[in-house]
Amino acid sequence: MRFRRDGVTRRLLAVGLLAGLVGGPAQAPSAAGEPATVWLCAPDLASDPCQGGLPTTDERTGKTTTVPESRPVDCFYVYPTVSQEPTPNASLKATPPVTSIARHQAARFSDVCEVWAPVYRQRTLTALAVGGLYGPELQAESARIAYGDVVAAWKEYLARSEDGRGVVLIGHSQGTGVLRRLIREEIDPDPAARARLVSGLLLGGTVAVRKGTDRGGDFQHVPLCEAEDQTGCVLSYASFSKEPGEDTLFGRVPAEDNGSGFPSGPDYEAACTNPTSLRHNLPGVAKTILRTDPVPGLLGIAALITYGGRPPTAATPWLVPSDRYVVRCVHENGAHVLRVTGLPGSRALHAAPLPTWGIHLLDVNIALGDLLRIVGKQSAAYMA
Repeated sequence: MRFRRDGVTRRLLAVGLLAGLVGGPAQAPSAAGEPATVWLCAPDLASDPCQGGLPTTDERTGKTTTVPESRPVDCFYVYPTVSQEPTPNASLKATPPVTSIARHQAARFSDVCEVWAPVYRQRTLTALAVGGLYGPELQAESARIAYGDVVAAWKEYLARSEDGRGVVLIGHSQGTGVLRRLIREEIDPDPAARARLVSGLLLGGTVAVRKGTDRGGDFQHVPLCEAEDQTGCVLSYASFSKEPGEDTLFGRVPAEDNGSGFPSGPDYEAACTNPTSLRHNLPGVAKTILRTDPVPGLLGIAALITYGGRPPTAATPWLVPSDRYVVRCVHENGAHVLRVTGLPGSRALHAAPLPTWGIHLLDVNIALGDLLRIVGKQSAAYMA
């Protein structure tokens, strides 16, 4: 059965995906008396969605393999906007959407690192949908609360890992935005903090660099990764299966100062690092790895739209689909994005919930195998 992708369906999903359960009070939760960090994933947790079996089915061969685990470094993961709570900020609860996205995005990294991930009072889908109703002061407070939870968790992580293990930062969407600020404020200016940075995977967001360089935008010292064994660097891209429009949400640096404190204007552009060819950006077939658990709620609807029907699945937790996609960073229509093109016979991928988002839901998984390979090589170089 093919899922309808007409304008009505897309608009309904956009309203739902962005609004969550609109109707809650337009009042941000109080940040007074900052709460203790709640860990979604950590090495000592009994129940941890970032752990679990890694058996993988290769759809092209039908073979099932088990991935060997080697964890010489840590990963610090900040998940994207998934909360459907009817308030500007989420609660500190590991709700089903939160645990599900951790399984889909972060759990596979447990074969190359010890995964740490805090629950944080992120800006909810409701806040994104009706943020204009809250006013700039409330929006700023909402963002401050979300960032405050993550930076507090980061400092607790550092205190608990005094052995100085290297760390990979992994973020998607809102998680990338939070980590972008964390690197800018806590890591980039601090040589000791930079020394522990194996790399940053800042996906599905915008990291600004000065045009023609590998840094000089958001970060003055932390560059873009140009080799798979380079450490202390970041990868960043936003994936699109079609040319991005002029109003795309990703792949652009603001034309004018928006008060965020981050770079803007014509001297800067969004970074795009091709995970199949970091230095030369040659077209390459991405190593796609998908989680086979159903995605709950509104994100499940987005998955149906992205694939035009039921996403690929298998009896094992992970699947290497038979669909194969070539990726390459391109400058199109004023944006700098990772273009994803299916090889003959592969399923078409559709933007969801709207064309301005690109194939946002797949930013991590479309090249997850490549990201794992890169982190593995970076970790080996860091430990050498």
